[in-house]
Amino acid sequence: MSADEAPTKTISDFEATLNKADTAVASFEKDDKTFIFKLRNFLRRNPTMIPALVLLLSIAAFSLVAPRFLGVGALSTILKQVTVTGFVALAQTLIILTAGIDLSVGAILVLSSLVMGNLAVVTGVPVIMAVLIGIFVGGIMGLINGLLVTKMRLPPFIVTLGTLSIFESIKLWYSQSESIRNVDIEEKASGLLFFGQGFNFGGASISYGGITLILLAALLWYVLNHTAWGRHVHAIGDDPDAAMLSGIKVDRTLISVYTVAGLICGFAAWIAVGRVGSISPIAFSDVNLASITAVVIGGTSLFGGRGSIIGSVLGALIVGVFITGLSLAGVDDYWQKFAAGCLVIIAVSLDQWLRRASQ
Repeated sequence: MSADEAPTKTISDFEATLNKADTAVASFEKDDKTFIFKLRNFLRRNPTMIPALVLLLSIAAFSLVAPRFLGVGALSTILKQVTVTGFVALAQTLIILTAGIDLSVGAILVLSSLVMGNLAVVTGVPVIMAVLIGIFVGGIMGLINGLLVTKMRLPPFIVTLGTLSIFESIKLWYSQSESIRNVDIEEKASGLLFFGQGFNFGGASISYGGITLILLAALLWYVLNHTAWGRHVHAIGDDPDAAMLSGIKVDRTLISVYTVAGLICGFAAWIAVGRVGSISPIAFSDVNLASITAVVIGGTSLFGGRGSIIGSVLGALIVGVFITGLSLAGVDDYWQKFAAGCLVIIAVSLDQWLRRASQ
C-alpha cells in the first residue's frame, strides 16, 4: 500500500475542542468567609483571648453589682485564693493537652504536704530536705499514673480514678487522720509557711506563692511553645498514632508529662501549707474539680492538642472572681456552685464550636 493510500487520522469533535476547555485547577477552599467564620478561626488560633475577655467582663460586671469588689482587699484575696488551684491547674493542663485527665491531683497534693509536715515537724528533718522529699513523693505518684496509662493501656480517667482512692487511703493511713496544727509548724518548721508570706504593693497584699505561680506559668508557657518536648505534648494530644509514626516516643513523653504534673502538685503542697497555715488529710477536697474547671474555662480542649498555660491561670482567676463577686453580692453558696457549673458547660460548648472550625 502506498503512502497516498494509507488511512488518514481524524480528530474527533471532542478532541478538537480540548484546547478550549477550562484549564483552571480545582479549588476546595471554603466559600464561607463570614464574620462568624473568621471569628471562630481567630479564637481557635488564640485560645487565651476568650478567658481574658471573660475575666475583664466579669470584673466589670461585679464591680457594678458589688462596689466593694474593686477594692484592693478583695482583689488581693482573690489572688491568694486561686494560688493553690492555679498550681494544680497548671499540672492538669499538661495532662489534658495529651487528651488525658488526672483525678488524683488533689490527693497527690495533700499526701505530699503530709509527708513534708511529718518529716519537718514530727521527725525533725530540716525543712528544705522535707520539702524536697515531699516533692519527690508527688513525682513518684505522677510516675505511677503515667506507667499505668502507658504500659497497661488503660484510659487515664479510669487509672486516676483508681489511684485517687489508693492515694486517699494512703494519706489517711499515713496521717492516722490527724492534722498538724499551725502552732506546731510555726514552732518547729516555720519554713513550710514561707509561701504564705508576702509584701504590700500599692496597698495590695501580694504573697510569694502568687509570684511563684506567675513564674511557673511563664516557664511552662516557654517549654510548651519553644521546646521539642512541648511540641511532642501537643502532637500526642492531636493524634497519638500520627505522633508515633512521625518518630515521637509517645509512651516516654506521656510518662514524663504525668511525672512533671506530680512534681508540680508536690510543689503546690508547699504552697498550700503556707496558704492555710496547717496540714490536714481532708483539706483541698474540691481542688480536683476546681483545677479541671479552671483548665476548661481557660480554653484548653478536653480532647487534647489545643490549649494554653496562661489560659488556665486566667481560668482560675475567673473562678475566683465569680466566687468572691457573688459572695460580696450576698449570693448563697449553692448559687455560687451553680454559676461555676454553668461556666464549665458554656466553656465545653464553646470548645465544641471552635473544634468545628477546622472541619
